[in-house]
Amino acid sequence: MAEKIKVLFLDRDGTINRDIGTYVTTREQFQLIEGAAEAIALAKQAGFEIVIITNQAGIAKGIVTAEQVEDIHLYLNELLTASNTFFDRSYYCPTHPDYPHPEYDRFAWCRKPETGMVDRAFADYLASGLEVDKTRSFFIGDKTVDVECGLRAGLRPILVRTGHGEEELCRQRRIIPEYVADNLYQAITGYVLSSNV
Repeated sequence: MAEKIKVLFLDRDGTINRDIGTYVTTREQFQLIEGAAEAIALAKQAGFEIVIITNQAGIAKGIVTAEQVEDIHLYLNELLTASNTFFDRSYYCPTHPDYPHPEYDRFAWCRKPETGMVDRAFADYLASGLEVDKTRSFFIGDKTVDVECGLRAGLRPILVRTGHGEEELCRQRRIIPEYVADNLYQAITGYVLSSNV
């Protein structure tokens, strides 16, 4: 029987790093939001796996390459190392419905709010003998699509006010997060760690 684990699924832009209003294409443009690394370190210490789930439609648009996205994720782990922590897995979706692309259109199922990237993470963990305990796992992001993806995947969604901070839009669309926090640090220290046994 698979060992059960708790996972923190994290959106990237606007949640972990500053949203710069366009796609991050270089390491220089990638800046951690204050407290983000410390928050991830605390979650790791509490026994969470950390999984990045990010839409990167800039790939289909020709603004950023898959190699650049992967290099930025390497850089993120380098930055996290300075806080004695790291993320465990990352998944990105290269598609955009308005930018058809013969190579990337087959990944349309992964674009948030679709749950494809989360489903892949579930499957990858299961293949290594680990089962994600959804009742103890969270999805944190700054957009309505993050909350909706978390809800659809059976996870506990948290909205942060950094980045797009779509609190009002969530209300309008009746896509309600379990908790709303000012930033990732507050989400983890003020809710995740206190509500998760």
